[in-house]
Amino acid sequence: MNGLNVEANFDDADGFYAALIDAHRALSDTQSGALNARLILLLANHIGTMTVLRDALDKARASIDEENSSC
Repeated sequence: MNGLNVEANFDDADGFYAALIDAHRALSDTQSGALNARLILLLANHIGTMTVLRDALDKARASIDEENSSC
């Protein structure tokens, strides 16, 4: 992969969402945040390419900035 793939690429999006929600079940907010941070680091390590990771960070941040500007 040369760049960040933003097209739908899940083989089971609903299954992943259910597993993600289940992984957070019965965790405190602090534990849930720690789980998210660890998951991000594991997936970032899997991706491994800094240009792709920076693109993902930029796109994620831009979506938050767009939400805030529309309020």
